[in-house]
Amino acid sequence: MGDKVPAVDTSKSDDEQFEDAQSKEDFNERTVDEVIEKVTGLSTRKPPDTDVDEFVDCVNHSEDDDTKISVKQTSEPGKGCDGVVEPLEDDDLVDEDSQRDYECGLSEEEKEANKTKADELKQQGNELFKQGEHLQSLELYTQALRLCPLDHKEARAILYANRAAAKSKLDRKKTALDDCTKALEYNPNYVKALLRRANLYEETDKLDESLEDYRKVLELDPGNSEARAAQTRLPPKISERNERLKEEMMGKLKDLGNMILRPFGLSTQNFEMIQDPQTGSYSINFNQGAKQ
Repeated sequence: MGDKVPAVDTSKSDDEQFEDAQSKEDFNERTVDEVIEKVTGLSTRKPPDTDVDEFVDCVNHSEDDDTKISVKQTSEPGKGCDGVVEPLEDDDLVDEDSQRDYECGLSEEEKEANKTKADELKQQGNELFKQGEHLQSLELYTQALRLCPLDHKEARAILYANRAAAKSKLDRKKTALDDCTKALEYNPNYVKALLRRANLYEETDKLDESLEDYRKVLELDPGNSEARAAQTRLPPKISERNERLKEEMMGKLKDLGNMILRPFGLSTQNFEMIQDPQTGSYSINFNQGAKQ
């Protein structure tokens, strides 16, 4: 017997039967595409016809490369397709890896144009900061960082330090510290960034880190009055904090010791710690008659 021929639904017109078949074929193709995408993580969908710049990486590839990635490149990082600065709200991320990839496709003239725009944004940010518009100045510093070429280390250090100042005014101390650290990565001898970070460390009770930064400031600027004052102010505060922490730790250890000794009818009062003045070490004496 030969293969059965599938029955044809004669109740539908030729156009309706074609649309049904086309829908079934589209469904099958989508199913296969979805499976491929799920397994490999690669999309097989064809992107819509748009202005697309073909970009792989900074390495030259031959025309015969089978795999290329098409991405839509905006005029500048941090801007929309029309080049208009978009509102940032709380988004102050500066993705330097993506920026490095973006700059690979730029000519030196384009990089310098971006540097000029970044300088203009910085100046606008400075004026807003002076007027007390700290959030707006922060946003402009962020936009400037997304434009300023990565090889302009001095300019980027200043932008990060200025943005840290704006964040400090907005009480965003953690990310302000991060920005000071980024500024110092670009310029390790940046005294203003060191002072700003030292202040932030002190405000967040990181006194040892603060004192270390002030010491670096004095190495770079021996006459700095702020750092000299900190050299006098911070050591007693650090000693006081360490004593407080030691007392808290000893209290917790006593509580733990009492919990362990209680089943034996003892407490930490039965043990006396005596420090040797010569060595600073402790010896423990047992006193059975101590009050419980």
